[in-house]
Order: sequence, then structure tokens, then C-alpha cells
Amino acid sequence: MVNTNLPLKLAKPAKRALTSAGISKIEQLTDWKEADLKKLHGMGPKAMGQLLAALQEKGLSFKD
Repeated sequence: MVNTNLPLKLAKPAKRALTSAGISKIEQLTDWKEADLKKLHGMGPKAMGQLLAALQEKGLSFKD
């Protein structure tokens, strides 16, 4: 099993999309633009909100 710190309640399609893109940790999202993440199959508005909240908890944000 991959060591991850992604939100526990993140939907399975969103988790699969992130895993397929090589993302297993919240910190890796800082290398991605929000618009590019939204293009991944399985990334809906709820998942994006959860990821944004998780980033903000750590004082991080998506790439500009």
C-alpha cells in the first residue's frame, strides 16, 4: 500500500485519478494547477474542495 496523506473521505474515482497522475501526498498538489487537476477523470467539485481544504490546513496552495 502506498503511504498517503490524501483526505480519508476522498471519493475512490478521485483517489484513482490522483494515483494515476503519480500523486499520493497533499504536498505534491503544489506542483499542479487547479485547472489541470480538474481535467483528470474522476475529479469532481467535491473532491477539489476536499483537496483545497487539505492544502489550506497545511498552509499550501495549488500552483499559480
